[in-house]
Amino acid sequence: MSSAAPAGPDPERTGLVLSLFPWIGLLDMAFEEEGFCVVRGPDLLWGGDVKRFSPPSGHFVGVIGGPPCQKYGGLANFQWRWKVKPEHLIPEYERVVAASAPAWFLMENVPAAPRPDVPGYIVTDTLLNNRWLGEEQDRARRFCFGTREGRRLVVQFAALEAIDYERTLTSAHGGGRPRMKGRMECYPVPRALELQGLPADFFGHNSPLSTQGKRKVLAQGVPLPMGRAIARAVKTALARSAA
Repeated sequence: MSSAAPAGPDPERTGLVLSLFPWIGLLDMAFEEEGFCVVRGPDLLWGGDVKRFSPPSGHFVGVIGGPPCQKYGGLANFQWRWKVKPEHLIPEYERVVAASAPAWFLMENVPAAPRPDVPGYIVTDTLLNNRWLGEEQDRARRFCFGTREGRRLVVQFAALEAIDYERTLTSAHGGGRPRMKGRMECYPVPRALELQGLPADFFGHNSPLSTQGKRKVLAQGVPLPMGRAIARAVKTALARSAA
């Protein structure tokens, strides 16, 4: 009988993906739909702290996630009024990626956020608006894709944009309707769910979140149609490299 130690997990075979800053897991849902097995990292929403997280090396084929983006978002011009300044957590994302040493990583953030810089990876970026996928909500995000070879994502757009238009859902006020000049109107939670591509029963009947809490977590998530488009693009890029 051989006494050799069993081989460790093969990330290319298991397809485990680590999700950082998962929040309520909207980007995770999209990757799970494409067949990836997503393991969620610690999040402040559930009492965790990424600063105390040290992942094992070689266990994850990919890392996904969107570090908090208030520092670079549309409200950054008003940071002089912030009582509590938001943390810059992209360095924590870079640290965890470097420690886990995946085959690839994907960082989602607002267009103005800097690219992640992880030694040994070439990062390409893709700017994507939710409306380019045929959806109502005008929501722009930048996806940075890091690989050893510098692969690029190719996203499939819809043939036409939606006729109906809605502004970006935000955590500050829940979104606004462009036809209402000088006033911002909060979207009801059912409408916010619809704009994010989620079913009406997404929160179920026993959610501990308040109405404003639901608006906040929805506004900070990636719309499910956008997540699906990106997850498919990642899957296609990986398939091309394996061919």
